[in-house]
Amino acid sequence: MNNARLADIAVQAGVSEATVSRVLNGKAGVSPSTRQAVLTALDFMGYERPLRLRQRSNGLIGLVTPELDNPVFPAFAQAVEKALGQHGYTPVLCTQLSGGAPEDEFTEMLIDRGVSGIVFISGLHADATARMDRYTRMTDRGLPIVLVDGYNDTIQAPFISPDDRLATRLAVRHLVDLGHERIGLALGQKRFVPALRKIEAFRQVMTKNVDDLIEHSLATVEGGQAAAGALFDRGCTAVFCASDLMALGAIRAARERGLNVPGHVSVVGFDDSPLIPFTDPPLTTVRKPIRAMASAAVETLLEIVEGAPSKNLELVFQPELVVRRSTGGRHGK
Repeated sequence: MNNARLADIAVQAGVSEATVSRVLNGKAGVSPSTRQAVLTALDFMGYERPLRLRQRSNGLIGLVTPELDNPVFPAFAQAVEKALGQHGYTPVLCTQLSGGAPEDEFTEMLIDRGVSGIVFISGLHADATARMDRYTRMTDRGLPIVLVDGYNDTIQAPFISPDDRLATRLAVRHLVDLGHERIGLALGQKRFVPALRKIEAFRQVMTKNVDDLIEHSLATVEGGQAAAGALFDRGCTAVFCASDLMALGAIRAARERGLNVPGHVSVVGFDDSPLIPFTDPPLTTVRKPIRAMASAAVETLLEIVEGAPSKNLELVFQPELVVRRSTGGRHGK
């Protein structure tokens, strides 16, 4: 490696060029933390590690996600991949596309490739109407699995979930504190566990008939636009959306109607996806603890890989309300 590259890596790692040279040549006299800083800088800058410094993978772990159009899913996948890398495992990412390979086909492909376990994110386990025996067959075969975002008590496997009920209470109470009385809930399809939990909490916190305040659509910008538009037309002055993408659609729906956000109507999202702080206006949202959930998913899966029994349990992570500028007092008051 030439001196210019050594200098670049040294700056990135915050060490001297001599230290970089010692690490790359496998020489002693470098602390583990410094060595790791140099290797991290090397990887970050896209340089190939010398053969002697390449770690042998402990095995393959499957990661099955929905489409990556929603930025929360690539963020989650990246967090899981980082956690796996810290444990020396190599992720195999399978992304479900509309009209593409179904989850069961991906699962069989991963098993054929000898994966040590699989993490499922927002898969069929989240669909209250889907058959769960596909997961039972995996656990019966001794395949370690962890399921994220969706719970079913018939599967002998760990589940990792955000507290969707708390997320709803945080959003609605924030809007109530701002003076809003007619608050809508915009969701994806009703059959999914996260939506069912949000509806349950919404009914509890609103303490009145809310049937005309709940609108289902697709969990997309267009879906949020349609759902929120219907809620605004019914007189809602604020809307809690089940995803940030739906919330962006809600802002679009408001502007179509000549409504200012937050001057006339307020919008709250869910996830706190990357780049959401830079929307117009910056979106108030309930932050899903992605990194903590990803770390827990990996730690839990690897415990099973290493011999711990697979049990039906749900680890529930607390979300956080992040107030920005898409919410304000009713009619600007």
